[in-house]
Amino acid sequence: MARRMQSVDVALVGGGMSATILGKHLAEAGLKVVALERGEMRQTIPDFQSPSMHDELKHSIRHALMQNPGVQTLTFRNFLGQRALPMRQLGSFLPGEGVGGAMVHWNGQTWRFQPEWFVLKSWAQERYGKAFLPEEVTVQDWGVTYEELEPHYDFFERIAGIGGKAGNLNGRIQKGGNPFEGPRSSEFPNPPMKRAYAGQLFADAAASLGYRPFPVPSANMTRHYTNPYGAEMKPCMYCGFCETYGCEHFAKASPQIAILPFALKNRNFELRTRSHVLRVEWDRQSKQATGVTYVDAGGAEVFQPAQMVVLCAFAHHNAILMLHSGIGTPYDPATREGIVGRNYSYQTMSSVSVFYEGQKRINPFMGAGALGVAIDEFNNGSMDHGPLGFIGGAYIAANTTGGRPIAYHPVPPGTPRWGADWKRAVAENYNSTVSISVHGSSVPHPNNYLGLDTAYADAYGQPLGMMTFDFPHNDRLMSRFLTEKAWRIGEAMKGQSLSVNWMSDHYSIVPYQTTHNAGGTIVGTDPKTSVVNKFLQSWELHNLWIVGASCFPQNGGYNPTGTVGALSYWALDAMLNRYLKSPAPLVPA
Repeated sequence: MARRMQSVDVALVGGGMSATILGKHLAEAGLKVVALERGEMRQTIPDFQSPSMHDELKHSIRHALMQNPGVQTLTFRNFLGQRALPMRQLGSFLPGEGVGGAMVHWNGQTWRFQPEWFVLKSWAQERYGKAFLPEEVTVQDWGVTYEELEPHYDFFERIAGIGGKAGNLNGRIQKGGNPFEGPRSSEFPNPPMKRAYAGQLFADAAASLGYRPFPVPSANMTRHYTNPYGAEMKPCMYCGFCETYGCEHFAKASPQIAILPFALKNRNFELRTRSHVLRVEWDRQSKQATGVTYVDAGGAEVFQPAQMVVLCAFAHHNAILMLHSGIGTPYDPATREGIVGRNYSYQTMSSVSVFYEGQKRINPFMGAGALGVAIDEFNNGSMDHGPLGFIGGAYIAANTTGGRPIAYHPVPPGTPRWGADWKRAVAENYNSTVSISVHGSSVPHPNNYLGLDTAYADAYGQPLGMMTFDFPHNDRLMSRFLTEKAWRIGEAMKGQSLSVNWMSDHYSIVPYQTTHNAGGTIVGTDPKTSVVNKFLQSWELHNLWIVGASCFPQNGGYNPTGTVGALSYWALDAMLNRYLKSPAPLVPA
């Protein structure tokens, strides 16, 4: 029988960005809050300090900051009827584990979704006609708009100290920024990062083709900065160790630096580590969550009663927790009914490499996670899809994130995969190659979803989550079109040769692509097609909330962190100013 803890007002599942944001403010409102994090406590000092933090083998190859698939993992298949097999090693995506979550090891690229992404279905139908979207493209409107989220985007960017250049300031296009972004109410809190040589080569080529390049928005600090909470952040050292690493310099926005210290100062907030939540407990008669059951560091089951539960776990874990808890109807791809697990989406990635073969010195080791230059002419709201036959889009960028020796060894097409010729090619091209990335959107498909696989169990005896996913036809068309655009920019960069990493024929869970998983507990205006309402409150249990990328009905052509941050403050506003005053299902004002 599970040990019972003293009841709290709010139980947060997770110890990452969303949980620390909510925990800080809810505790300040006088509520007793406990955050349950499955991993260990980690702090900038001593955990992120060099030389150990610059161990590429430990962190990039063996994934020291990531979840252990030996404890809990997914089974995976591409299509219905195929046997799903367990993901025994991390590959395509890297969920973080430990305090700070994925915001510890992220690159810091911080984008806003264009306004069109939030009303995608109605926008596409109004612009291109109701027949434009095939039945298999199950996009939908979020219910919350860019205009409603804009103040929360703005505040999150100030908390995270984002550096960049506004392209649309209160409806007026600004020189040097992204002219295709939604209107901003204020300039970025910090200036953009320095421009690397790779970014300059890309910018010059893109501009020669008529595009408007701009600096990638960055959570790698560009100067000394104090955020509204009082967190002091330091300038980035361009050390080239961002993704899969914690930042030793207090220069990359993470919960440990920007948010968590101010939550921990409040006696109403408790962070409980090594606490793996198994399920949400709920009363079937009153239709309310009563708390959560978790396994503590000693392996014992514990019941944490709570007046309110908020799921802030990594994307697919939120949906799997709902399924393990029996909350909501599981999605059934055969009937296309049910909601939990529906509209799982990802990101559609491709790239072009420009080889100067010793003619230019790029110095890739002088990098940062968000050190780059991008164009946005081909994202969703930027172009006319009418003659193209697809919806969605991507930004195209040249980033210099770090030339670390184990993983970074670019070679031109035709190079042997091993031996003396391979070594010579690596030596020649290491310092003279530029990669252009195509960061594409992902639309949902009726056969792409999250469920449970009773053929396999995790370390606690629960069925594993099952992911069914392959690239939809829409995204294949989109990726082909956009990768050709990146190829043209690569040609204009005038290297000695080019190579293209096209989107693969079928999605594979083995090679790393991106940790931008989305969907499964999606937001919407109809309880028949969504798990949470526009405020991220569960349709089923009014005192259960879900915050994270799992709420995205489809994934945009951008990194998701900025939007998750905005959603966190959006949900927090609804909790503090509406729900806590009168706990009940919220309806739009």
